[in-house]
Amino acid sequence: MSQVPPILNIREEDVKKMIVCGVHLGSQNVDASMLRYVWKRNEHGIHLIDLRKTWEKLQLAARVIAAVENPKDVCAVALCPAASGVPLAQRSVLKLSKYIGCRNIVGRITPGTFTNYQQTNYFEPRLVIASDPRKDHQPIIEASYVNIPVIAFVNTNTSLRGVDIAIPCNTEGKYSIALLYWMLAREVLRLRDSIPRDKEWDVMVDMFVYRDTDEQEKEKQEEPSKASNYDYGTTGTQAAEGWQADADEAEGKEGGDENWPRGEGAGTTGEWREPTTQWGAGGAAETEQNADWAGSGGWGDEPETF
Repeated sequence: MSQVPPILNIREEDVKKMIVCGVHLGSQNVDASMLRYVWKRNEHGIHLIDLRKTWEKLQLAARVIAAVENPKDVCAVALCPAASGVPLAQRSVLKLSKYIGCRNIVGRITPGTFTNYQQTNYFEPRLVIASDPRKDHQPIIEASYVNIPVIAFVNTNTSLRGVDIAIPCNTEGKYSIALLYWMLAREVLRLRDSIPRDKEWDVMVDMFVYRDTDEQEKEKQEEPSKASNYDYGTTGTQAAEGWQADADEAEGKEGGDENWPRGEGAGTTGEWREPTTQWGAGGAAETEQNADWAGSGGWGDEPETF
């Protein structure tokens, strides 16, 4: 970067994070006002954004936000109209307002929030941060009526009308928008001397990433199935069957060894039953020997319990 201290130059770690999160991936269409931020077009027809210019605009936006004395005079917006799809930036906006202390408007906005002073929720911020000019067109239009500067994250196919500071990036990826909001919050805190610049911020980027409620519900439903198959409140027979099934599976057997005597409650509290099939190959002779040994008291008068 030119005309800035060397410490504000983009680092290799930040470039790697941007590439991994897909910040440089634009769309197949490009607006005339966004040609200055496009590096080139790849073989798939996608316009690639110059990450060096993205970093410069991110630094400029952070310096403007830090220059506002009262953080409550800054308002971050992430709207989600019915036909706009998934609200990828809402969680990032909430986290940004938490760490830098600004206001936020997520989901819906009442028309006239910045212009109609008769409304109960009316307020006039000194700065507006928009997540996507196509989705947040209502607050951008109202900000232009009352001369409020606007900082916006824009894609290659987005018009810059009403935007004062444009941060070129991929606004369609949840990891991309989350990373840039994380970098913006980190840079603002660094400019305020809230966190040191020579150390990594202890807040992870994952805190800014959008999380789908449907996926969270599926994960909660899958957790019981991933738990242990054994219920320690069941009877000894059910537990023994579960243990033996796992042992047979580990040995590569489908039904186990048929010659192994196994009765109800085997290995647990219960009675031992005589084997239905003899172990050895001695036939009747071996059976008589076992019977004589049992009659002499080898097995005991009563069935042995385990």
